[in-house]
Amino acid sequence: MINERISPWPDDTVGDIWDARTPGAPRGGAPVAVLHSAQRQFQDVLAGAAPPAELAARIAAQLEAFAAELAEHQVPEVARFDGWRPDLPGRGHPLLPPYVIEHETESTLTARVRFTRYFLGGNGAAHGGAQPLLFDDLLGRVVNHQGVGVARTAYLKVNYRQITPIDEELRAEVSVDRIDGRKRWCSGRLTNGADEVLADVEALFVQLLAGQP
Repeated sequence: MINERISPWPDDTVGDIWDARTPGAPRGGAPVAVLHSAQRQFQDVLAGAAPPAELAARIAAQLEAFAAELAEHQVPEVARFDGWRPDLPGRGHPLLPPYVIEHETESTLTARVRFTRYFLGGNGAAHGGAQPLLFDDLLGRVVNHQGVGVARTAYLKVNYRQITPIDEELRAEVSVDRIDGRKRWCSGRLTNGADEVLADVEALFVQLLAGQP
């Protein structure tokens, strides 16, 4: 077993992602954690809002000003903060559903996830593209825990068994089931509090050859 983490939602702290490839203090420290939380909140309220024209124009101007400030601090991919904050839900990546890893071994991983208002597709259900995104990220982590070389997704098939509700705490479980040379076959499932399967996945990851991006 690599580690075990059980913490309350949503004030969670999780360990390093991608093994020990981000040693030392979390990138950006506490201010970036606060910024990430604010960004998540804004995504959700923007997705659910029908603002009057004056308010929409005022917020747009503020966002444009913030974007101009951040444009002055763009860095190479290897130095970025987003996606490299294992202490934040969804590892601090603005696109990912906010998940928190609870337990993992060399070949398995379980996590809690909440599809917030930002991920609404319609009629109270998460958008159908959000579950593959979650599965791909979690499988990518457990696959690459082997540390023998980075593997990328070759295919990923998701079966939708029930609607995935928004704003409910759900559970994701993924595993590496078989390894044959560079190929790594995986599976997983997303369940609700009643342990009913909402979606499941089958996937193949392939280890990159030397020099492949």
